[in-house]
Amino acid sequence: MARAALRICRAGTPEAAELLRRVPLDELVTDPAVAARTAAVFGEPLSPEQFVERVRHEVRTRGDAALRDLSERLEGAAPASFETSRAEVEQAYGRVSSQFVDDLRLAAARVEAFHRQQPRQSWLDYGEGLGQMIVPLERVGLYAPAGRAAYPSSVVMAAVPARVAGVDEVILCTPPQANGRQRDEMLVAADIAGVQRIFKLGGAQAIVAMAYGTESVPRVDKVLGPGNIFVVLAKRRVYGAVDIDQLPGPTETLVLADDSADPDEVAADLLAQAEHDPLASPLLITTSPARAEAVGQAVERQLEALSTAETARASLAARGGAIVVESLAEGLRLANEYAPEHLCLLVRDPWSLIGRVRHAGGVFVGDSSPEAAGDYVAGPSHIMPTGQTARFSSPLSVADFIKIISVVGLRRERLQEIGPAAARLARAEGFEAHARAVEMRLNHVQSAKCKVQSEDASGFQRGSGLE
Repeated sequence: MARAALRICRAGTPEAAELLRRVPLDELVTDPAVAARTAAVFGEPLSPEQFVERVRHEVRTRGDAALRDLSERLEGAAPASFETSRAEVEQAYGRVSSQFVDDLRLAAARVEAFHRQQPRQSWLDYGEGLGQMIVPLERVGLYAPAGRAAYPSSVVMAAVPARVAGVDEVILCTPPQANGRQRDEMLVAADIAGVQRIFKLGGAQAIVAMAYGTESVPRVDKVLGPGNIFVVLAKRRVYGAVDIDQLPGPTETLVLADDSADPDEVAADLLAQAEHDPLASPLLITTSPARAEAVGQAVERQLEALSTAETARASLAARGGAIVVESLAEGLRLANEYAPEHLCLLVRDPWSLIGRVRHAGGVFVGDSSPEAAGDYVAGPSHIMPTGQTARFSSPLSVADFIKIISVVGLRRERLQEIGPAAARLARAEGFEAHARAVEMRLNHVQSAKCKVQSEDASGFQRGSGLE
């Protein structure tokens, strides 16, 4: 019998607690080869945070010159022009299959249809003099990595919601390859998704360039998209100068299964996440010890024929496993505490559990809704909160690309009613000028009323032009 690949433990044990433990962003270990390359850039060993801060300083003060220096040191060469031309995009179409183009267009259409259900509407109550204006951001910057792997689907998942929201301009930074060209799939995806400008930039320097602007790269209002530890730290560092979507960590899936779940399907769902990254977290919580054993054996069988088995095995060894619980209620409690990016419900009646899910980026209901379908063509964006941030944040949506402007246009009668309270509260906080600003308007309103009453009493006809 094949060896079970998953660590299996009971809920409540130290082993289970270790499986459910999150690795904080600051504890993520960088690849030694990457660390060596970054040390060569500035001539001294630097922590990821120090490297990002040095890059930020260089790009902010020297602009394109710094981008060229960093590109030469990190990639071996700097492009003649950072901006990708329309001719380069057209040439990319000629190097990908027509089926790939058709599939991307299907994905983009479904993502657009889903997000068109979301736009929020401005509202104005003229009687009350209050309202909100929903305004799209003017310019956003997307980042798409192209190192260990390239994800054209992520470009679609970010750019299409931005276009639906009405963003004026969407730009994309994605690094060039050793041949100096960007990945054809990324350029085609950007074009299909509605990206207006594309730049040959990667890493922390791309994030900083979009946050502050350079001679070539326009400054944006918000930076979005996944990346390695340097990209994530750069996003955290520039937050405040611009908005950011989130600080995405390694991907994670939690499968909640009972004894009705197909072991091969559960194994396939776990491996679909494990192959992403050695730091990914593929977890199973099940009410059936026998199913846990069967899933472990299925994982081992499927690994034998998986081209990405090396990465998947590393992920499973570091952060994968199965936890056996007494009931689905206990499993849901653990799932809510874990707050996974993806929660897959492979149980007899999955829809009955939906109302009890409190924390998850996305819920995948039943065996015909694999998380992998959500990654590409289901409709919702696959850019979701990780690292337990699903407790307070949401998947990327139209809401990420709009802002709200409050409107206050009080009638005089309403100001008379509520103004005195505003003045009193201002004085309670020690702000005399605030109070006087309100009372000045109240006095004007009262003077106007007295004038009208006086004129009415003297026999003039209001509105006659004789006042």
